[in-house]
Amino acid sequence: MSTIIVNCGEIAHLSTGDTTKPISGHKMLDKESLVHPKGNAILIKNGKISLIDDNDAILDEYIPWYVGGNISKNGYNIIDADSKAIIPGLVDSHNHLVWSGDRSNELSLRQAGNSYLDIAKLGGGIKKTVQSTRNSSFSELLSKATERLEIAITYGTTALEAKSGYGLCNETEEMILKVISSVEQNSNCKVFPTWLGAHDIPEGKSRKGYLEELIHEQLPNIYKNKLAKWVDVFCEPGWFTIDETELIVKASQEMGLSSRLHVDEFVDSGGLSLAAELGSSSGDHVAFSSDESRSLATKLGTMQTFLPGTPYVLGKEINLPIQKCIDESWNFSIATDFNPNYPSLSMPFVGSLLSHRLNINPLVSLIASTRNPATSLFDLDQMRGSLSIGSPADLNIISSSFIDGWCQTPGINPIIKTMIDGTIVNSNKSI
Repeated sequence: MSTIIVNCGEIAHLSTGDTTKPISGHKMLDKESLVHPKGNAILIKNGKISLIDDNDAILDEYIPWYVGGNISKNGYNIIDADSKAIIPGLVDSHNHLVWSGDRSNELSLRQAGNSYLDIAKLGGGIKKTVQSTRNSSFSELLSKATERLEIAITYGTTALEAKSGYGLCNETEEMILKVISSVEQNSNCKVFPTWLGAHDIPEGKSRKGYLEELIHEQLPNIYKNKLAKWVDVFCEPGWFTIDETELIVKASQEMGLSSRLHVDEFVDSGGLSLAAELGSSSGDHVAFSSDESRSLATKLGTMQTFLPGTPYVLGKEINLPIQKCIDESWNFSIATDFNPNYPSLSMPFVGSLLSHRLNINPLVSLIASTRNPATSLFDLDQMRGSLSIGSPADLNIISSSFIDGWCQTPGINPIIKTMIDGTIVNSNKSI
């Protein structure tokens, strides 16, 4: 059965130019070339967009008998958008989906003046979550991850990268990645696995000993069992050094695995430059990266991924150079960084942080949440993140007639319906 979405408000198709590449610079603000005006309809066949055209033209050609409402008739499933806007499915390209435990007490520790590193030294942080995760069964982790993914979908996410990293031993890292695989197999949402064994040095292990385990035990196991598409390293002072990160990534490259790296979250340690030089798909956090490294990343095809939710929950100023990235035409994306410190799966809220706190146009925030991150996740022949003829029908109907409304309701979900491959996977409310 084909689907027709009629009476659409604005449609953010974001399909200008080569859709396998990100949009950058002031092209991100060119609404005329990126958004269809109100008054169109979308025809979907076999899970892909077949046509976007004037509403009356599609009605006359395909369903001249249609008189209104949401109905299924004569081989068509008809959805009346009631003049609400359509945006592509949201793409969360940095997410720690699988973990167990509770670190809510760390807020008061931060308020008392303790830094992220201080809390880690007190027994909190990553190591605390590792202990809880190691004590959880596969079924317990699968249940939590499945629930979280369902929540993400209700907020319009149709593709998501999911990291391990809360096992820090071969057995638990493998279990986390197998949970991610099980979640993906049972969901319409596209879920991409990343191995983050190098998230921290576990208790009871020397730095040298754990590096040897990562390279000679965990990595071969990940590769042999095809458990991850990428590797990641928490490349920050106090965690893994530049040299250690390079060692792990190069060992991974020898096995054909690409990388996505945590870099420059707290200081500029040269992490983004390293990510670009190593050919990483993305360098994430990048709050303190240099201008030179941002330019290099764009030149060499490494996506900058900003995670504004992290400084937000850490009580820090959200001082990210998004506007400069626009002015300099440096590619960038945004993502949730869902984790025990920032347990939010809402991409619209991340967009709100950019638009409400950093004065970034909502269209720019949307591109950074859809087409741009999709280019760092999907293979060229499977690309998502935009809406055009022949593209997979991954989209959201939002509660505003204007696409700008996608990120203007923090605390209230702006998503009405979510579709993946032409199938409705979420209906938060009736239209």
